Amino acid sequence: MIVNTETSTSTEIILNIAMDAADEEPFIDRSYRRTVGNLAIPGFRKGKAPRSVVENHVGRQALLREAIDYMIPETLNRVMQEQQLQAFIEPQVEMLEWEPVAFKAVIPLEPPVDLGDFRQLRLEKETIIVPPEQVERAIEQLRNEAAPWEPAARPTQEGDLLNLNVLGFMGGQEIVNDQAVDYLLRPENVLPFPGFSQHLAGLSEGEGKEFAIIVPPDYPRPEFAGREVAFQVEVLSVKEKNLPEPDDEFAKGVGEGFDNMEALRADIVERLNADAEARANYAFQELSLATLLDTATIGLSDLVIAREVQGIVEEREQMLRNQRLDMESYLGYIGKTPEEFQAELRPDAIDRLNRTLAMRQLAKEEEISVSPEEVQAEIDDMVENTAAENRAAMRHVLNSADNVATFHNSILTRKTINRLVAIFLGEADADTDSETTGEADPETEADADTVAADTADADLDAGSAAAAETDSDDTVDTANASPETPGNNEGANPNAD
Repeated sequence: MIVNTETSTSTEIILNIAMDAADEEPFIDRSYRRTVGNLAIPGFRKGKAPRSVVENHVGRQALLREAIDYMIPETLNRVMQEQQLQAFIEPQVEMLEWEPVAFKAVIPLEPPVDLGDFRQLRLEKETIIVPPEQVERAIEQLRNEAAPWEPAARPTQEGDLLNLNVLGFMGGQEIVNDQAVDYLLRPENVLPFPGFSQHLAGLSEGEGKEFAIIVPPDYPRPEFAGREVAFQVEVLSVKEKNLPEPDDEFAKGVGEGFDNMEALRADIVERLNADAEARANYAFQELSLATLLDTATIGLSDLVIAREVQGIVEEREQMLRNQRLDMESYLGYIGKTPEEFQAELRPDAIDRLNRTLAMRQLAKEEEISVSPEEVQAEIDDMVENTAAENRAAMRHVLNSADNVATFHNSILTRKTINRLVAIFLGEADADTDSETTGEADPETEADADTVAADTADADLDAGSAAAAETDSDDTVDTANASPETPGNNEGANPNAD
């Protein structure tokens, strides 16, 4: 066997490997043994024909092609072991010759990561202040949720719930036909098309109206974009909400009940502060990671980036399948070729890889680890929150190898981002023990998990890295009572489909 290095960089090595007959022999023989049992050759019992007869019967080329599937990966693996090469992701192989077998292998190496002098930098965390008007908006949302829809003996106005018959025509073809459909009259309601809602204000029950709108040219469905739609609308009913007074009696009916408005208001303030703190924590974690990336130098090969792009494409395809769409149809809707779509995804792929690699390097440099006890404790917590009759089955599922690895990586990512935050706040020395043993601040723990999900589904375990990469905010939940966001859950809207 002849092995030549075509190119060698810090991110990849390209090898040209030429095999000789002696190298091929064991694989050809294995191919013969796998093939002979399926052949019926006159004069021989099935599976008993000698290799020379089989070669004459099917041809050496056929045995060779059958053997290629294991000949190349096993040969490449042997060469990599001999040269002490470790692939970051599955190498890319290109056949050069069949007789004798020769192939080219592009072997992506672990990308070099230099985090730079980030430890000397400091960042300031946002001070959380919840303004009084935000509290009042939350109270209004709760009042809106508590109010029932009641008939309104007046013309329609913003905020009303209408019941409509709707017909829509484009180029003489009917594209909308909704009968007795509920419609929340708000400017932000863009169904069936943007601009529809503004034509409904001032209509009375039983009144009809005909009008036309021009679909915006940037509408996501190109077959409708920029075209005129003629509508015929009949108002069947008009309903409004009569909001309750924000008094003690109202407070007693919110969630599980509060003694008075003062208690309800205090609960809202507490929850708004908690939500704002969580958002600030997440924003600071993102800022910290962005700052780390600004100081870091990370080498990525084109093959590694291309594989990450393909991974994102496959994720999008799965999302589309969940919506009963396919990639070809989706690309038709957005007017892009597969090549254009992949080119648009390239910056996202690079960012995901950089985030993952920077976090992994930080965990390595800071000697952050996760013990089996930490993983088991997290599994125990999840099992404890499961119904008693399902706990045994849940524990069995969560203790599978894949799920244990997922928990391990999630904890490692959380501890790493918490450590990064501590460094930029100048608290690293004081927090060294807690950040590296898993005693993370509970207020930031959930936010760190969110950053983890954004970090290329970050797998910080260097031992499993290569395998992973192969070919408005004011809403308050007060005692489980979510203030209503009108338009999101009130009835069905006419559908342009």
